[in-house]
Amino acid sequence: MENPGLIPSWAWVFLGGVAVFILLSLVLNLKPASVPSQFFSFVRARARFIRPEEVEVRFKDVGDIEEVKEELWEIVEFLRDPQKFIRLGGRMPKGVLLMGPPGTGKTLLAKAIAGEAGVPFFSISGSDFVEMFVGVGAARVRDLFAQAKKHSPCIIFIDEIDAVGRHRVAGAGGGHEEREQTLNQLLVEMDGFDSQEGIIVVAATNRPDILDPALLRPGRFDRRITVPPPDLKGREAILRVHARKIQLAEDVDLTRLAKSTPGFTGADLANLLNEAAILAARSGKERVDLEDIEKAKDKILLGRERKGIIISEEEKQLAAYHEAGHALIAYLLPGMDPIYKISIIPRSHTLGVVQQLPVDERHVYSREYLLKRIMTLLGGRVAEEYVFGEASTGAGDDLEKATEIARKMVCEWGMSKRLGPLVFPQREPGYVNRNPADIRAYSEKTAQEIDEEIRRIIHRCYTKDCEILARYIKYLHLLAEALLEEETIDGETLKELLRDVEPLGDIRIDED
Repeated sequence: MENPGLIPSWAWVFLGGVAVFILLSLVLNLKPASVPSQFFSFVRARARFIRPEEVEVRFKDVGDIEEVKEELWEIVEFLRDPQKFIRLGGRMPKGVLLMGPPGTGKTLLAKAIAGEAGVPFFSISGSDFVEMFVGVGAARVRDLFAQAKKHSPCIIFIDEIDAVGRHRVAGAGGGHEEREQTLNQLLVEMDGFDSQEGIIVVAATNRPDILDPALLRPGRFDRRITVPPPDLKGREAILRVHARKIQLAEDVDLTRLAKSTPGFTGADLANLLNEAAILAARSGKERVDLEDIEKAKDKILLGRERKGIIISEEEKQLAAYHEAGHALIAYLLPGMDPIYKISIIPRSHTLGVVQQLPVDERHVYSREYLLKRIMTLLGGRVAEEYVFGEASTGAGDDLEKATEIARKMVCEWGMSKRLGPLVFPQREPGYVNRNPADIRAYSEKTAQEIDEEIRRIIHRCYTKDCEILARYIKYLHLLAEALLEEETIDGETLKELLRDVEPLGDIRIDED
């Protein structure tokens, strides 16, 4: 006979349903009666829908990267006239993955595809799918593709797809159930919709190495296109695109500006011209001149000038000799980039700087060049010790960069004569275990040899610097005195000061 004091099981189910209903009401901050309709809007995709007439970006608005635009132009042609390819048995790529560093124009390229093709554009971030409630992300993916089918042909753009498309890992380290469910739904949707529906998924990421392999297979992201930082020609083209909206003075040479901004992305260059325009407007100028651009570049690279900082005469002398040491070593070593500017004006994170201007774009670096680069970085510390007899903290950043170059020479580029042409990764690919004792993929003995080799490279470059500065100490004093007087010296002034000095001949810097 049933015990009358116990609550029946059906009552527990009823009470559980009421509890879930009340919890949803509290979480969504809604009245109970409005939960059902509001909940469905909660699981709708938060994609921004842009109509064809609202997309104003074209390929001409994207500077250079012609090879990338050629590949994407095929997508545009397919969206414009799919029958041209279908009648020959071809199919439209389902997905295009744009890979590259931040600021290289991946989002701009996606908009340009939609603008050239004249199709609707859905834009959403990968993080917009993932919520604290399990199942919401997958529901948003389904809703996004349902909306896209109603407006096909169209483009779905997912920015920062690595937020939802990370490699699924089991075991130690665990996984994120909501993110993995969202990724699974995305895989299903991309595999399920017909390629003739006219929907193309364009995604962007800065970290293609962490994406799940299932996402990268043919039939999902059929095309993977690398969007690299612009080269010299590309930087000039990008500057000309952004300069259309800015009143530039006649002394601004965009070709020279492109040469002086190696490593800048499209976003960096746009920011540079914008900062220069702001500086010119604050000064009441009618046009942006070269002085404004130089100030903007220094502000971006080095930070703002600290005009209120009070520096003792001793610190100022230390900074002058430190920068003079860098400059003299760079000037004397053959094959190094010419010096553009030396300054001891304090900025946000430095008391001085030596800027070098590359003559040509460098895509690969020789062992000798890297050793000379280490020597240039160590030149400031050597000059301090030679003149003042002790080291200071001012060389901290230089030592960090020099050590990193030496480490990469030994561990990543196989440039050690003692250890040979081998690569020593920090951890195994796909490694999950976080035990510090197992972080390396090589033995303790090899780790010790690597440490010794890095120390030997740095020591050899340091010793060579000492020999050079001892020989040219007169010119070190000359440069330091000029810096103390002028605070900033350009490349032409440097050449005039060192007109009696001939750069060293071809020297072999060998750590053996």
